[in-house]
Amino acid sequence: MTATASTSPSELPAPRPSERLSAAPAGYPAPMYPHKATEAQHREHRIRTFQPRRGRMTQVQAGALDRLWERWGVAIDGTPLDLGELFGGLPVTLEIGFGMGETTAAMAAADPAMGILAADVHTPGHGALLNLLELSGAQNVRLAAGDAIILIRDMLPDASLAGLRIFFADPWPKPKHHKRRLVQHGFLDLVLPRLAPGALLHCATDWEPYAEQMAEVLAARPELVNLHPEGDGSGWTDGREEDGTVPGYAPRPAWRPVTKFERAGLAKGHVVHDLLFRKV
Repeated sequence: MTATASTSPSELPAPRPSERLSAAPAGYPAPMYPHKATEAQHREHRIRTFQPRRGRMTQVQAGALDRLWERWGVAIDGTPLDLGELFGGLPVTLEIGFGMGETTAAMAAADPAMGILAADVHTPGHGALLNLLELSGAQNVRLAAGDAIILIRDMLPDASLAGLRIFFADPWPKPKHHKRRLVQHGFLDLVLPRLAPGALLHCATDWEPYAEQMAEVLAARPELVNLHPEGDGSGWTDGREEDGTVPGYAPRPAWRPVTKFERAGLAKGHVVHDLLFRKV
């Protein structure tokens, strides 16, 4: 039986030793591992927007999965979700791709009135985020392992999301791989009906061509309003107005923590851009 959200970390069962860190801990369903497709995923033949990464888990990550997955984990198996029941009535933001979870955990702790449904395919990242949630005591996050497209298409009802976050998704820089980018017209056709009126769609990337594609695709949708059409005062050298802004991009929100991928991009001299759109 899944523990209720009121269960405190001290009431959770003691961690069991992990003898096989590369295998599924007892509390984590093996078919949800990134390298083991669900039945629904296995049947489908379509272009993937992600590259599953197998990584050896640390003992901390494996232990967190073992203790906490049954409590906070969601199987991406095509079964419709009742977000009201899952989050105790909180509004819910979907976050696609959370890496090792530092940003997700920080934003959850800073805004406990917002539920976060965090989806990723990287198993060690699930363990890392669960460990961070246990340490912080945050109760407003649920993790989903697997393909976010199946999650959105088959498991989320229309107008059920108060927000969508896509931070530093794989930019697939080679032209032959651009079809794998997540933010494009077909994705918006799928996700926009799931956003409730007033929902905030927030994207961030450090890859200039992908930022330009995101801005173009989002601006083309009449259901979305750009919250910062005047621009962000960015450091890009091309396309700037006389006042130094690049039209359409938002100033970096102070409430979005710097991510691992963002730090890596900045170290390479990349310029980070945020896009903030509201569903009408």
